[in-house]
Amino acid sequence: MKNQPSTLKLESWLVTAGRSAEPGAPLNVPPIPASNFTIGAGREYARDDGTPTWEALEEIVGGLESGRAVAFASGMAAIAAVFDQLVAGSRVVLPDDCYQGVAGLAEAGAKRGRWSLRRVALDDTAGWVRACTEADLVWLESPSNPLLAVADLEAICAAPRKPGSIVAVDNTFATPLNQRPLDFGATVSLQSATKFIGGHSDLLAGVASTRDDALWHALKKSRELTGATPGTLEAFLAVRGSRTLALRLQRAQQTAMVLAERLERHPQVSLARYPGLASHPTHATARRVLKGFGTIISFDVHGGAQRADAVCKNIRLICHATSLGAVESTIERRAAIPGQGHLPPSLLRLSVGIEDVDDLWMDLDQALLAAAGDG
Repeated sequence: MKNQPSTLKLESWLVTAGRSAEPGAPLNVPPIPASNFTIGAGREYARDDGTPTWEALEEIVGGLESGRAVAFASGMAAIAAVFDQLVAGSRVVLPDDCYQGVAGLAEAGAKRGRWSLRRVALDDTAGWVRACTEADLVWLESPSNPLLAVADLEAICAAPRKPGSIVAVDNTFATPLNQRPLDFGATVSLQSATKFIGGHSDLLAGVASTRDDALWHALKKSRELTGATPGTLEAFLAVRGSRTLALRLQRAQQTAMVLAERLERHPQVSLARYPGLASHPTHATARRVLKGFGTIISFDVHGGAQRADAVCKNIRLICHATSLGAVESTIERRAAIPGQGHLPPSLLRLSVGIEDVDDLWMDLDQALLAAAGDG
């Protein structure tokens, strides 16, 4: 495929991907705010045919994922396009721990009778292997949100499948630099480009990548018919953000490892979860299938939901905010949604950014101690 990285290391390829080879062209593809084009060159209407700005993003993410990509207005738009491929009466298998937006979409479709839904623990590899023989959509998320379970994609994606079924992997937390689901045999890999690809908390975008040409065309058609097209500025910002993905990820996951080890020993923390910790239930799997352990940590504090909220209230450097994968560190209490699985009421999800590790630890430590004093 023309968008695949050459013999360059991915870190180098990221800096050059998506550029025009035409002499005199801008060094980086600019935002092109066009809805329609002069007829005769194969591109007529943006919703149907895309724009050069979208295509630059698709070339970058598709190359990173070793597939062919379709860009969408958001991560959820990309996810919805995959679910849109299901016919009435399909069977969907979903992790018991996954992004609440996906769980909500799947539950809503099941209630309307569009498909049946079953939940499987992400670390139950044998259960997932069995599911592949009967499900029309096997939906995986690895590492999971927010408990950070790591699926054995090598075993699951290699399992015998029902003909025509889709194995989809939300690869947002790992990023394509730490994990490439298509290389394991997944049908489609999803990125919320809002997160690590963009990296600056200033855009909404999603990308679906696949090696299945028929599915690529179907996803593109779904985008066209539903109008789930990425914004021009958002696509441009995602391209620009992707240039520093390798640097940001390297810095942040080094820091995350240090913070996870310190949180695990902190007297105000009852449980720290990070795939790089030997105590994590899926640590052995993570070491085998991931190139890096990522930048997300979740941890439980003593004292329940009130104490967790107090930690968020007392932070100074870290931002009390939703979302993740950006240059700034963010923290929030993750509460369970009724009918979408159980989460400990004292669970905090920390997305580690690129700040100094000791400054981040000083902030976490003082917030944990202050929250204990408030309690």
